[in-house]
Amino acid sequence: MVVYLKNIFTDAGNVTVFTTRFFKEVFRPPYEVKEFIRQSYRIGYKSLPLVAITGFIMGLVLTIQSRPTLAEFGAESWLPGMVALSLIREIAPVITALICAGKIASGIGAELGSMKVTEQIDAMEVSAINPYKYLVVTRVLATTLMVPLLVIFADGIGIIGGFIGVNIHGDVNMTRYFSQVLASLDFIDIVPAVIKTFFFGFFIGIIGCYKGFTAENGTESVGKAANSAVVAASLTIFIIDMLAVQITDFFY
Repeated sequence: MVVYLKNIFTDAGNVTVFTTRFFKEVFRPPYEVKEFIRQSYRIGYKSLPLVAITGFIMGLVLTIQSRPTLAEFGAESWLPGMVALSLIREIAPVITALICAGKIASGIGAELGSMKVTEQIDAMEVSAINPYKYLVVTRVLATTLMVPLLVIFADGIGIIGGFIGVNIHGDVNMTRYFSQVLASLDFIDIVPAVIKTFFFGFFIGIIGCYKGFTAENGTESVGKAANSAVVAASLTIFIIDMLAVQITDFFY
């Protein structure tokens, strides 16, 4: 138990140092703009189909599951607003971030881990290229920017899925549905939900890069880096969400 706790605190300290280096390198030229754009494309655009399918299913299932309960109280008219609030404030950000943790953090951890094992990172240092700036900074910035955009996209697709779910057992036109959705949303519902997604994206990127960048020698460590990146990023998402909910609660 003592050894386990020691490893946790050691890892936390190393991640802190790793993150501090990121903030130093991000403002120091040269800037790897082309690599940043390439990583944004890989992380953002390549994840759109998975996020779209997940967002649509979330909206559809949430609507179908919630309708019978609301119907018992004669509150079916609240269904569009309830679905929109649930998706935007909590469900879409967390589920989308977890999907990104599974897809993106594992991919980054495995990619950088394999580069570490095959000594490609060492070769970059010998070639007078800053591997941290080229590999880590670009990926962390890309995840920090792309995850919020993916969450907003999932919000929209989820609301459309909710519209289809409402019309499975009813007949609500699109204008009325979206007017009810917009009427139920407030500034305080949207902004905190978007802000926390930037933290989700940042920690998905930084944890994936840290696990890959610090992989040990041997091919087995590549799989361990990818697996531990997903576990650590997922746990961090839940912790950030818990803190965000506590902070946001003061404004209601």
